[in-house]
Amino acid sequence: MRILQVSSAREIGGGERHFADLSNGLARRGHAVFAVLRSKSPLRAALSELPANNILELPLRNALDLSSAINLKRYARENQIEIIHAHVARDYPLAALATRGSSARLVLTRHVLFPLKTVHRLTLRRTAEVIAVSEAVADGLREQRIFAPGIVRVIHNGIDVDRFRRSREQISKARRDGRWRVGSVSQLAPIKGQEDLIRAAAKVCQTRDDVEFVIAGEAESGSDNYRGNLEKLIRELGLEQRVRLPGWVDDVADVLPTFDLFVSASRYDAFGLSTIEAMAAGVPVISTASAGAREIIEAGSTGRVVAISDVEGLAAAILELLNDPSERTRLAQHAQVAVAERFSLARMIEKTEEVYREVLAR
Repeated sequence: MRILQVSSAREIGGGERHFADLSNGLARRGHAVFAVLRSKSPLRAALSELPANNILELPLRNALDLSSAINLKRYARENQIEIIHAHVARDYPLAALATRGSSARLVLTRHVLFPLKTVHRLTLRRTAEVIAVSEAVADGLREQRIFAPGIVRVIHNGIDVDRFRRSREQISKARRDGRWRVGSVSQLAPIKGQEDLIRAAAKVCQTRDDVEFVIAGEAESGSDNYRGNLEKLIRELGLEQRVRLPGWVDDVADVLPTFDLFVSASRYDAFGLSTIEAMAAGVPVISTASAGAREIIEAGSTGRVVAISDVEGLAAAILELLNDPSERTRLAQHAQVAVAERFSLARMIEKTEEVYREVLAR
């Protein structure tokens, strides 16, 4: 198949890692994969399996960028594209315009829980299929009634399980100073709950002096004040030597094995990609009960789940697992099996191929 992936993402997050993994995986499976990206997109470097001349950069300013839509349509026609697959809400109308008057079919992936807008209701009538990354996202789309219920389906994000799998011995060796390491990886943002994690860290550090916390990630462009707020909170709680904010992580697979526990304190999450990566890496997981986490984690079997914004519960769960090596091992082993069965990259690519074939056959 001849497939065009579209993303105007300005930064790399879970949805963008999905975009790159899907595009590269489809190319490895023999499809002719093309990509249209925002100018100077960080995604370009991640599309390692695509020839350079299969990638076009456009401004992709917003949902009403008619010039980008025209150029997108021209590029699709010149390359005889069969499927146009858009991943960011502001790109959906542009991709829809690019399919008008052509045989290309429009597929969308929705990565977040936020509702779509009026412009989407007016422009997306010709959508062939909508992929939701979780049941929670699918439910939200159905409630909005923009799309026919029959064209919304769930395909969970997938990861390269073998790349993330690490043994407990490797994790232990990675700890350099004898401290236990509790880690988190996500964009720095209020909805990700890093403030709650820092407050929980303060409670843990009152009980134990052999634990450090690593909160990896960076704030979205223009939101640097949130990182400043986190740094201020760390100082106020006297945690400068116990909590680190190392910034952006180039390769999550190199960082996760250094954690003894992975914690997601998210208040609002459609699907926690870093959570399944931690599970695949053999790191015991504690998460708040966001919609995405409830879909990923079987509480008590593949991880621990606590209430959203429950700082006391988060601290208690961390202390309990640090004090119980057999429970950490049990959760990690069960989680690795579950991720391999439900969230493999191969499964995600195969399910997406099925969508493409079905819409082309209609």
